[in-house]
Amino acid sequence: MTTLSAPASAPSTRHGGDIIFAIVNYTVFALLVVLCAYPFYFLIINSISANDVSALGDVRWWPVDVHFDNYRQVFELNGLPMAAVVSIARTAIGTAATVLASAFLGFMFTQKRMWGRQFWYRFIVITMYFSAGLIPVFIVMKTLGLTNNFWVYVLPFIVQPFFIILVKTFVESMPESLQEAAELDGANIVQVFFRVYLPNMTPILATVAIFSAVAQWNSFQDTLIYITDQSLYTLQYLLYMFINQASSLAQAAQNAGGDLSGIVAAATSQTPTSIRMTVSVIVILPIIFIYPLFQRFFVKGIMLGAVKG
Repeated sequence: MTTLSAPASAPSTRHGGDIIFAIVNYTVFALLVVLCAYPFYFLIINSISANDVSALGDVRWWPVDVHFDNYRQVFELNGLPMAAVVSIARTAIGTAATVLASAFLGFMFTQKRMWGRQFWYRFIVITMYFSAGLIPVFIVMKTLGLTNNFWVYVLPFIVQPFFIILVKTFVESMPESLQEAAELDGANIVQVFFRVYLPNMTPILATVAIFSAVAQWNSFQDTLIYITDQSLYTLQYLLYMFINQASSLAQAAQNAGGDLSGIVAAATSQTPTSIRMTVSVIVILPIIFIYPLFQRFFVKGIMLGAVKG
């Protein structure tokens, strides 16, 4: 009696076209990574290289005569430590307020029993397309007493229509049985939000948080428009000022650094280029370190918040 055996599965092989495609694909992405990373690398190596060499533009691929005096001297510039405190505070408080408001409003706009739900949702969304303009907004801020006030960095940015839309779409993708079960157990609408939905919104809230934090940290125009009190200046606004006044700041840093001699003086004395590079690194490093912490939620939050059903 003859027995039939199943043919052995052929080992998977990759065709020459697949291999070529993979090589080209990885090469292109590697080049894109280098193009994106090089500007940050360029800032860092210029900020720690000999200032006389950096000022000539001769630092391109690796640092020359490494030293860290630039950072010590830049932190001694007037107003920088306080500006760092203001920037950190506005980013932390502003991001937390924006995330909480976006989560609650996005959740509430999914509640069919909410009075005037469609009207209020459209009322918020329409602000994405129309603006009163700079002068009317400034008059409103001044009337509300927000000029030369720390809260001008926080209050105007709490309600963000784009973030609310993301959260609303995300909540709509969650099963309604979660809310029904909680209400059967006697939970009211606030308890449903905080105990049931909020803990399950981590991907979309992380996405909103990183968008909001980057926007808060990088913003300087609100300081330029609403603030004249130097104690409320932000790091980004100081960077803007330092870039415009780099020559005079370099001279001030040199005067404050005491007497140096010979090659050491040329290598460590502040120049306009060293001021620009060092302050730029100080301003961008916090976001570079924070972004990877939220990146794993980023794609998941965007995808779940963009597809319903």
